Amino acid sequence: MAKADKVLRILLVEDSVEDAEQVISLLRNAGIAVRPNRVENAEQLKAALEGGSTDIVLVSPKAKSIGLAETSSVVNRSGKDMSLIQLLDAITQDAVLKSMREGAREVALRSVADHLQTVVLREFENLTTRRSLRRMEAAWRESERRAHSLLGSSRDPIAYVHEGMHVYANRAYLEMFGFEDFDEIEGLAILDLIAREDAEKFRNVLKVQSRGEKPPEKLDVHAKRSDGSTFEAVMELSEASIEGEPATQIIFRQQTAGAELAEQLDALKRQDLVTGLYNRPHFMGELDKAVANANAGKIDQAVLYIEIDNYRKVLDQVGVGGADLLLGDVAQLLKEMAGPQDLVARFADHTFTAIVPGRSHEACIQFAEQVLKRFEERIFDVGKRSVSLNASIGVCLLTEKVNGSQLVLDKLNEACRLAQSEGGNRIKVFDPAAQDKADAAKDREWLDLIKASIDKDGFILFFQPIVSLQGHEGEFYEVLLRMQGEKGEILPGQFLPIAERFGLLPQIDRWVVDHVLRVLQERHKQGRMTTFFIKLTPQAIDDGSLLPWLAQQLKNARVPGDRLVFEMPESKVVTHLKQAKFFQKGLEQLKCGFALEQFGSGLNSFQLLKHVGANYVKLDRTFMSDLAKNAEHQAKIRDMCEQARAMGRLTVAEFVEDAASMSILFSCGVNFVQGNFLAEPEKVMSYDFG
Repeated sequence: MAKADKVLRILLVEDSVEDAEQVISLLRNAGIAVRPNRVENAEQLKAALEGGSTDIVLVSPKAKSIGLAETSSVVNRSGKDMSLIQLLDAITQDAVLKSMREGAREVALRSVADHLQTVVLREFENLTTRRSLRRMEAAWRESERRAHSLLGSSRDPIAYVHEGMHVYANRAYLEMFGFEDFDEIEGLAILDLIAREDAEKFRNVLKVQSRGEKPPEKLDVHAKRSDGSTFEAVMELSEASIEGEPATQIIFRQQTAGAELAEQLDALKRQDLVTGLYNRPHFMGELDKAVANANAGKIDQAVLYIEIDNYRKVLDQVGVGGADLLLGDVAQLLKEMAGPQDLVARFADHTFTAIVPGRSHEACIQFAEQVLKRFEERIFDVGKRSVSLNASIGVCLLTEKVNGSQLVLDKLNEACRLAQSEGGNRIKVFDPAAQDKADAAKDREWLDLIKASIDKDGFILFFQPIVSLQGHEGEFYEVLLRMQGEKGEILPGQFLPIAERFGLLPQIDRWVVDHVLRVLQERHKQGRMTTFFIKLTPQAIDDGSLLPWLAQQLKNARVPGDRLVFEMPESKVVTHLKQAKFFQKGLEQLKCGFALEQFGSGLNSFQLLKHVGANYVKLDRTFMSDLAKNAEHQAKIRDMCEQARAMGRLTVAEFVEDAASMSILFSCGVNFVQGNFLAEPEKVMSYDFG
């Protein structure tokens, strides 16, 4: 089933606005976020398809100007992939067959909610799958193209063999064996390029592969050119795929003095010339492999990040000339300690790295401790000077949860910097499992803080004025929640997600409402006409006990309900329409107001107002971006204000940051404005509404 927060773009071929709204309501009541559009004829349909994205087209049986067959034709000519569903009043064999012949993917009963919802969601899921598959196929084709391009330009003789036959060979391979074109070698058995004396040896390799076993990585053979001449070569074999089929990649390396020289040069490419260790590029390649192995379950390995402490002071002692000698001695120390499987590299100027496989995590940490101890014990001689060194070591234990080499490097650097900040000459370990435990402990700390804030009034209310541009009487304030922390106020974005995970949002909503009522009660006694806008958590509309509780609280406080306006994001209301309507009706009975936040973020926001009786609409903040220079946003705001005014709704523009925006919003007919340009949120309500 499609996720509730996934927006489904529906195009209805329907003459009746009322019938279209009924279909949309049935879908929204199931928690489906719908962005609908309606057309009545072929011209409108063509324009709608050209003007935007559509997921599903629903064709009404009552559409007179354009039927299913013509709709299908227009959809097909558009070249876009979308699902076409015929709506029916009753399902019969003839109706289904006729719909399928005219191009429908599916049929759905328009008046039966469960059937309509099931068909639409299933088709949307199928559509999403098709689109994902196309993206993956495109990515795969691009990957194949790049691979072929790289293979074609490679100086290494490379071929791909499937079931013993050549299916690909690059130019270097063809030249090595004396062929002009791949056509000469396509379908040729690889065995035909092996000299007679080594033919049996290679047949055994093929037998191994036929049993599903891995071939040897290297095989010494006498290869045979097209003219019958032979040469000594090393075959490098590895499992691969080409055009989706399993294959064996074969690289032939001719055993000549030139080949030996090439191998030596290749080795030099991997080497740091100062220390003789592996260099950074080679280390990065090996790190990628180590991380991949860890993700595959081979977690008995770690990476060390070793940095000489106070290197600038050391450099002052030995001079630039002696630095290379010192680094060479450090490299020698690490070589002596490294095991045959370990890989040690010079990562940066005075930073060394090591991949330590084949050890338990405890053994990896012990190895790091041994390295640290050897640094402490060793006296390095540089010319006539003797230098003692300390090092800080960051260790990252590789587990299945380590996601990528960059994360490993980030954690290694972070661990090393932490070691240095504590004086150096120590080890800091990043353990993903321990991190999970630490995260859980942090969550518990947050949980304790949230519970304490609920029980002991640790929350703080801030108030930001909402100012009328059209002469509305009274004071209007937005209520904003903060939590008191050790280092100051904490914003909701930090603690509400944790509160949600632990089911504490209902308690927070009640804390806010309870304390706002206390403030309102006091303002009411002072004779002040203050209206408070309260942001409820999105889960509030699913809280069946909130409305009865609110009714009792209003009764106890003896304050009018019309001094409270409860806010809810448009996106939440759209996807939970049935619950939102019930919630809004309940507020209406209590004389409380209701506001839609982020209004205008959908394509059909005003259709939503026909279902939910919001008193206020708070325009989405995207319309405020560079408002003075954005004519499109100005026009959109003006249009929304006109529509809202016609429907008897009041508009609020938030995030007002400059005088120019104020002037524009006034000319557009916005009812209220709010933002830091007018006043920042404060603990006290001191704004002069004039």
